[in-house]
Amino acid sequence: MGLFDKFKAGLQKTQSKLAHEIKRIVTRSPRLPAEALEELEAALISADLGIDMTAQILEAVRKSYESQGTSGLDVFAVAEREVEASLGSARVELLRAPNGPTVVSVVGVNGTGKTTTAAKLAHLIQSRGQTVLLAACDTFRAAAIEQLKHWGQRLKVDVVAGAYGADAASVGHDAVAAAQARKSDYLFVDTAGRLHTKHNLMQELQKLHRVMGKQLTGAPHEVLLVIDATTGMNALNQAREFNKAVPLSGLIVTKLDGTSKGGMVVAVQRELGLPVKFIGLGEQPDDLQPFDPKAFAQALFARQ
Repeated sequence: MGLFDKFKAGLQKTQSKLAHEIKRIVTRSPRLPAEALEELEAALISADLGIDMTAQILEAVRKSYESQGTSGLDVFAVAEREVEASLGSARVELLRAPNGPTVVSVVGVNGTGKTTTAAKLAHLIQSRGQTVLLAACDTFRAAAIEQLKHWGQRLKVDVVAGAYGADAASVGHDAVAAAQARKSDYLFVDTAGRLHTKHNLMQELQKLHRVMGKQLTGAPHEVLLVIDATTGMNALNQAREFNKAVPLSGLIVTKLDGTSKGGMVVAVQRELGLPVKFIGLGEQPDDLQPFDPKAFAQALFARQ
């Protein structure tokens, strides 16, 4: 299955709802009355594309209609073009530290799929022929360490872990030291889920990053926020607050296959200016895909 087909399958709930609504609106009248534009606006907002992106698409649709009339108006093509332009055309790859291991901290609120995402990132790095280590720095959630160790056994990736209740910063320090000693290409750090509104938990995360940075200059080189697509625009508030506490370098959007609000990818990237680096389209290790803006835009506005 090609990348576009994977994106289309993963975005099926969002795409099918959008396609149905757009077809219903544009085929009902030979003209494009204000009522139709209002319905189109509602359809785009319901997919969580955000107010700014929706306004940009509507303006482009109006201009296309004024210049070509309905006979030459292709709302799908216009929307796809505007979304792709907003996202940028290039993929944004994982950073690679110039020397030593690249440390990637995986952060987010509870339940977004951080542990699974860290493991899938490790699998991706393995598939590229590079070496990888995992760090179990979620020392509070029940079975979090066992979950990561299970993934490690499945993928044949070593996991650095401490006891439950251990200081996450201490585990992070040991993991960075282990990655340096083994000359690993990447270290993925699974952090504890924390509400973005809890100041003390954000301070703990800042401490973890400080300690890793003392062990290895520049660490963590990437801080990737995992957001759950099914939460829609609530993810925007999470991203804002995390970015204040621990400056983010990118986003990973999970559970896109389970929501009709896939447009939130566009809204979050547009507002925060943070690149979406990966999206999760299923449960298997290969279902974490590098984000391709063009394929995403095409899949989001596919006609069927």
